[in-house]
Amino acid sequence: MKACRVVVIGAGRAGMIHARNFARRIPGAELAGVVDPAEAARAAVAQELGVRCEPTLKPFLDGGADAIVLAPPTRYHAEIALQAIGSGLHILCEKPMAATPAECRAMTEAAESAGIVFQLGFMRRYDAGFREAAERLAAGEIGRAVSIRSLTYGPSEPKAWMYDVAASNGPLGEVNSHDVDTLHWLAGSRVTEVYAVAGNFRCEAARASHPDFYDTVTMTVRFENGMQGLVQGAQGVGYGYDARCEILGERGLLRVGALPETSVRVATTAGCSHRIVKSWGHLFREAYAEEDRDFIACIRERRLPRVGARDGWEALRVVLAGNRSIRERRPVRMDEIEEAP
Repeated sequence: MKACRVVVIGAGRAGMIHARNFARRIPGAELAGVVDPAEAARAAVAQELGVRCEPTLKPFLDGGADAIVLAPPTRYHAEIALQAIGSGLHILCEKPMAATPAECRAMTEAAESAGIVFQLGFMRRYDAGFREAAERLAAGEIGRAVSIRSLTYGPSEPKAWMYDVAASNGPLGEVNSHDVDTLHWLAGSRVTEVYAVAGNFRCEAARASHPDFYDTVTMTVRFENGMQGLVQGAQGVGYGYDARCEILGERGLLRVGALPETSVRVATTAGCSHRIVKSWGHLFREAYAEEDRDFIACIRERRLPRVGARDGWEALRVVLAGNRSIRERRPVRMDEIEEAP
């Protein structure tokens, strides 16, 4: 059986994780090329991976690819996805799925109509620790789940284009989409209401030009099944990449992440009292590889992915509800967010 030819769109951090995987680590697949509008990025990829690099997807549409990984800035996702679907290409789409619910609807309906695999890049569903927690929860080890808390604190400062919350959907979209999907996955229920508070504590450059930008957010959620949820996010924390999840049940507690050996630990930009995870690329390295392997398996076996377009769509709706709650300083019901799936 011939290898599945995959083109990666976007040579940024996430795109290059997938590109290196498909070039070296994914059986049954080969990296057919990388697309990026920046000449310097294309030159760097060609030198490292020795593959064809183009400024647009168009040269690969006529028989040069079987699938794409969609990893450019979010505002380009829908346009490129619809172009790829029109050519029969399968899609692994990085989060967030798109900028608006209308774009999610168009992508979802086009993919389902064409019968292609459309997988969302929520790699935590492929992480060994998160999967074990999900399995132990499903086995009833802590009884019925009562509440879930998921957090992501990123070390790096946001890029300037992220300051426009209307275009980027802010840290809730760019950082905490993973946490929103984690809550959906582990709760096994949809969100009915959210309340979020946020502020800009680190990004001085954004305060004058983008007063609505926030780098820190806390969002509480209510689920249809009565469970409670909490999402916490931050950008530019400096000390390292921090991703954790805690599930409280009727009879116990499940945690994903390293448990401290002592009750007090300190982490600052000057140093840490213990070794910490420095980047999401390191923490979820194997999860990304497993995600990419499963993408190829879905294509070959003609089966649905573990996490698909409708999961990305629902995560975006929660992000938009959270951003509205921040703007309007009130709880927001999910039925207020249009384009419900």
